[in-house]
This record gives sequence, C-alpha cells and structure tokens, in this order.
Amino acid sequence: MNSTTGTSADTSALAPPPEKAEVTPSGLHRNLRVWEVTALSVGFMGPVMAMSLNGIGVAGLVGKAVPFTFAISFAGVMLVAYAFIRLTRYFTHAGSVYALAGATLGPRAGFFGGFALLGTYLFFSACITGACAVFFEAMLGEFGLTLPTGTWVLITVVAAAAALLLNLRESTVTTRTLLAIGMVGIVVMVIFSLVVIARVASGDAPVSTGIDLGTLLPGEASWTAIMTASVFGFLSWAGFESGTSLGEETRDPKRTIPRALIYAVVLAGVIYTLVMFAQTIGYGTDTAGQEAFAGASSTLTELGSTYIGPWFAVIISIIAFCVAFASLLSCSAAAARLVFALARDGFGPSALARTSPRTGAPTVATVTVLVLTVLLVLLLAAIGGGPVEVYYWYATIATLCMVVAYGMASVGAIRHTFRPDSPIRRWEVVLPAGGIVYLVYVYVVQVAGQEAPYTYFPWIAAVWCLAGLAVILAAPKLAERIGARLTKEDLG
Repeated sequence: MNSTTGTSADTSALAPPPEKAEVTPSGLHRNLRVWEVTALSVGFMGPVMAMSLNGIGVAGLVGKAVPFTFAISFAGVMLVAYAFIRLTRYFTHAGSVYALAGATLGPRAGFFGGFALLGTYLFFSACITGACAVFFEAMLGEFGLTLPTGTWVLITVVAAAAALLLNLRESTVTTRTLLAIGMVGIVVMVIFSLVVIARVASGDAPVSTGIDLGTLLPGEASWTAIMTASVFGFLSWAGFESGTSLGEETRDPKRTIPRALIYAVVLAGVIYTLVMFAQTIGYGTDTAGQEAFAGASSTLTELGSTYIGPWFAVIISIIAFCVAFASLLSCSAAAARLVFALARDGFGPSALARTSPRTGAPTVATVTVLVLTVLLVLLLAAIGGGPVEVYYWYATIATLCMVVAYGMASVGAIRHTFRPDSPIRRWEVVLPAGGIVYLVYVYVVQVAGQEAPYTYFPWIAAVWCLAGLAVILAAPKLAERIGARLTKEDLG
C-alpha cells in the first residue's frame, strides 16, 4: 500500500470515476471520498437501532437525565476517538488498529490489537444478523404477519448472503448503499424528534410535563448512576472507527479518514442527544413517564405511533430492519479488510489476501468473514438460542474485545506523542489517557455484577485476545514480516 496525498477538496471532486480509480499494489481500488467513508462508520453504528433500544436501559438508571447521560457518553467517545483521528493523519492501512498499534507500539502489539479487533468485528457481525432477524419479525408483526418457529435462522442466512453479494462489488457500491440507508434513517429520526418536541411544546401531547430542560442536567441522578448508564450510551457509537479500514481505498486518506471519523462521531452525538431529548419529554418527565420509558420495548415505534400515527410505526420498523442490514454490511466489510491485511502480512492462507481485479474487493476474505458469521449464529441456534440471545450474547463478547482494541490504539497514540520527532503536542496526551480511563470503566461495568451466562463472556473474550497474543509470541517470524511490512508501506 502506498499512501497518497491529495491537493485539495476541490480537485478530489474532479477525480476519475470509480472504474478508472487508482489500483494499489495490493489490488484494492482507491476511489472513496469523505462522505462514503463516513457512511461506513455510521452504518456500523446503526443509529435507528441504537435509538430504538439503547435509551431504555439508560432511563432505568438515571430517570429523566437520559439526554445529559448521552452527552456524557459523547464526551467519552471523543476521548477514545482521539487516538484514531490523530493517528490516521499519519498512518493509513486496511488493518485499522492492527496498523495503528503496530506502527506506534511495534508489530507484536499491532497484531494483538488487530486480533482483538477481529474478534470485535466477527462477534458483532453475528450479533447484527440476530438483530436483522428480530427487526424483520417486528416488521412483519406491524403487518399482522408471523413466521413459523425457527425461521429466524433462515433470515440470518439470507441477510448474510445479501451482505456478501454487495460487499463483493466495488467499495463505492457498499458505501453508497450505506449512505442512502443511513441518511433515510437519520432524516426520519430528526422529523420524529421535531414533531414530538413541537407537540409537547404546544401542549398538544398525551403528557403534561412540557419541555423540561432539566433533562439536560444530571438532576436527581447520582454521578455513579450517570457514569454507569453512560456505558450503555457509549455502545451506541460502537464501530465508529470502522471507516479506518478503508484507508487504502480512499483518496487523500491522511486527510479524508480523520475528517470522516470526526463527522461520524459528531453527527451521531448530535442526533443521539436530540432524539433522546425528544423521547424523554415524549414519555413525560414525571415518575410515570420515566417508568414508561424504562419499560418500553422499542421507543421509536411506541412514540412514533402515539405522536404521529400507527403508519409511522410501520415505517420505523421497515427502516430499523434496513439499518440492521446496513450495520451487517458495514461490519462485515470492515472485518474482511482486516482479515485481508493480516493475511497479506503472513497470518493465514495467502488466498485471504486475494482481491478481485474488476472490483478491488478482498473476495476470499469477505466470503470467509460471512461464512464464519453464519457459523457463529448456527452455533447458538444449535444450543437452543434464539435471535435475541444471538444479539445480546455476541454483542457483549464483541464489546469486551472492542475495549481491548480501542485501548491499544489509545496507548499507541500516547507512545507516538512522546517520540522525539512527533508532531503531536505533549499536552494532548491527556486525551488518549482519558480515553483509556473511560475504556477501563466500560470494561468494569460490562463485567461486574453480571449473572450467567454473561459471567462467561469475559472469559470468552479473554481467550480470544490471549490466543492472538499466543500466536504472535509463538511466531517471531510473523512479527518480523509485520514489522518489515509496516516500514515498507510508508505508514509514517
């Protein structure tokens, strides 16, 4: 991979069409722009899914201070995102954390962080297929239809197959599909929020508590509760870094990738806070309203039906399924590029580093990722799990792996800051350090006080991450190849 530096945003707009895109030595096509990269990160986060489900647990902990808690989560995410935004100004690679940690901490650390991120992507891909099944059944339910028991497995397989077909095409097809789905979802959520706020403000609402700006303050919620609840909010941004996996497929990557990450994180932060404010006042900020929010099954469909009409709940259910599929598409695309990067450097069969001459897609890696995704789903189905278990169980394991991977990137940013020739100002070290502290807190909240089977998941995540450590310690020649590759590819 050879890094490329563009001249300006205006000239990049005049770049050749995708079919004439620059082909890198690895066979990837360099043809993406900033909003296409942003779409991958936003697609992974799945904002409609997050806003339908993630506020419920927060409301149960902090009452009406849900918007304030999401603002705290936003601040925590920015601390974590700092490492990715800063480092991608100097390093661009399809391996994301694998390369960022490898270039700053050394090849062994890079492989360890990359292997943890691979676990994140694989387990998240499996979990999202479960979400596809859940939202598809909910969508049919809005039309009064039900599926036979066990059909959910077929839905996950079909969703994975559809993701495979799209991911095997030009990366522009994947990212523009994500952009279209993401924009529709965001527009619908903004319209929903403005309608709720307008009706509550005018007194034309089923609640009488009005526009309560106290929701933007901690209020009666303790800081312990707020910080604990902020972890649930933080998970709404999970996958924000996935756009870094397109570093070798992006025009002017050292400028485009950091901007795309900022856009994704900030856009999500603004939308999440707005939607949570609308949901909180929409249920009402008295005791009854707080209990209704905390006991909801899907806030967007419930409030959408109440404030706009039953037809809106149908639209939300359709969009929620499409967004779940978009999240699967994004996650599997990022996973495939990480597998591709690892195989290119000698980990795994060389066929995994093969790309399509026509589309530039990492074909074998993409097929492998989605086959493994389906196998993970079938594993839980075989022991009696359903789509809800697939979603929550694999999401928990993925989150624990994600914290390790994000932590490696933050440590790498600190290490890079103290290099003699580093362009990063020393005082900035407080930002990745704060990110590490927040990640440790996220990990503790995910582990402490859990009941079976959730008590098993930290061990599963630990085994996965330690397996990566064992591989790199047992294969010193792999570390040498990785180190040589990172140096050769001019990542710095």
